[in-house]
Amino acid sequence: MIELPELVAGGLAAGTLSALALGGSLLRSRRRQAALRAEVAELRAELEGAEDAFVAEVEHLAARRMPAAAAQLAHPHLRVPGPVRQQTPGTPTGTALEYVLTALREELTAQRTRIDAAAQAGLRGATREIQAALYRLQDALRGLQQLYDDPELAQTLFALDHENEQSLRRAQVAAVVCGAWVGLAREESHVVDAVTGGQARLSGYHRVQVHNHLEPGTALVSHAVEPVAIIVAELLDNALRHSAPDTAVVVNLEHVHHGVCVSVDDAGLGMTQDERARAQRLVAGSDPILLTDLGDPPRMGLAAIGQLTRQFDLSVDVSSPSPYGGVRAVLRVDSHLLARIDPGERPPSASAPRSTRERPARRDPVRERGRHETAGRDTAGFEAAVREAPLRDMPACGTAVPETPVPEIASAESAVPAPAAPAAPARSGPEDEHERVPAPAPAPGREEPDDLGGLPQRRRRATAAAPGTPGVPRPQPAARRPDEAAAALAALQYGTAAARAPKRANTPESHRTDEEEGGAAG
Repeated sequence: MIELPELVAGGLAAGTLSALALGGSLLRSRRRQAALRAEVAELRAELEGAEDAFVAEVEHLAARRMPAAAAQLAHPHLRVPGPVRQQTPGTPTGTALEYVLTALREELTAQRTRIDAAAQAGLRGATREIQAALYRLQDALRGLQQLYDDPELAQTLFALDHENEQSLRRAQVAAVVCGAWVGLAREESHVVDAVTGGQARLSGYHRVQVHNHLEPGTALVSHAVEPVAIIVAELLDNALRHSAPDTAVVVNLEHVHHGVCVSVDDAGLGMTQDERARAQRLVAGSDPILLTDLGDPPRMGLAAIGQLTRQFDLSVDVSSPSPYGGVRAVLRVDSHLLARIDPGERPPSASAPRSTRERPARRDPVRERGRHETAGRDTAGFEAAVREAPLRDMPACGTAVPETPVPEIASAESAVPAPAAPAAPARSGPEDEHERVPAPAPAPGREEPDDLGGLPQRRRRATAAAPGTPGVPRPQPAARRPDEAAAALAALQYGTAAARAPKRANTPESHRTDEEEGGAAG
């Protein structure tokens, strides 16, 4: 039988063991709870940090990234900043933020396109009305130019016509940028005429120097004439505006393998790399043009060039600098837009520069012979009248000739033949030191009397009416051509100089009559 003390000792030992086990488990439970509390605190802190980071990213997106993305649509060179934290890209949050920016760009682009289309439609309708009014004004001014011949009034009308042409060009450029047609349909024209036509639409046209190296007859097809004229006018306007007023703008027209090139060189300040890239992008016409991209006020010249190059298959390059320090712009017209015009039947305009490849014009033998005969008759008549008339009053050889004005010679149409005087006997002997100068041959169709005695006579080009028939009307003289008038004036100047010059010792002189001898002696 177990004694009581042993039982008590056994109970106490069991209780102690139980207490120790319970205490250990309690301690482990407390440690586990402490670890859980620490983990919860850590997770709570991490969650709060993630929330703060998300809020910061959203604030950064709204404050900086979205405005930058919107501005990048108008200015592609701008850079959109990235997320605040470098760990965000690639995470679900970063992907979601990029989706927001993409949706913003698409919506803004769509809205800008709709708004710009509405603005272009309104501007296109307004420019159509303005163009019609300016065309009516142009017709009225040209009618007044044909009606009045007062020099001062004509100069004013021409100045108004030129101002109207400049206004018409600006309205036409605005209409082209808005998608309208060029407004004019022309027939096939010489390339040089299209270039000078574009030059004439500018205020500083006198600074433009055009060098035509094209083959004569090189022309443009009808639907390419007006686009080429507009493009050349805008390139020249850009060159004139960005160069000093005392410098020239050089234009060269040359043949190339694929067609014709029109190069424009100015001596301005040039463009930076970014400006040149933007200008090339505009003239290429590959991207749609928005009015909001053209500045305030909008500069539509390069945008109009881009529209025309895309519509009419032309090519413009502004990426290279000019050898004069400015910008070189080159317009290339491909062969399928070129045509051929006979320069003999339809020559270029009188104001167009002549081609350096132009061949000498073929001469018509019949026309040349008639022109030389007419000029020869005029020259012979003037020389005979001016040479023989002073000989009557000139002193003997060796005597000084006084400077007296040459008698005015009557025109060939109004000259009347002098009455025939009795012939004076010719002097013979040693005093006869000079030969007689034979009288010039009479004009065709006219008979000269034989008893003129060597006196100088005026000559006619037309047959004079017979004496005693005063009622016979005189034939109207034919209008002189410029070369005939020039030949007659040269003959008159030659005769005047010969009459004023002193006689030389070996110059033959005609015999003088007895009355002339007596007058000279007196």
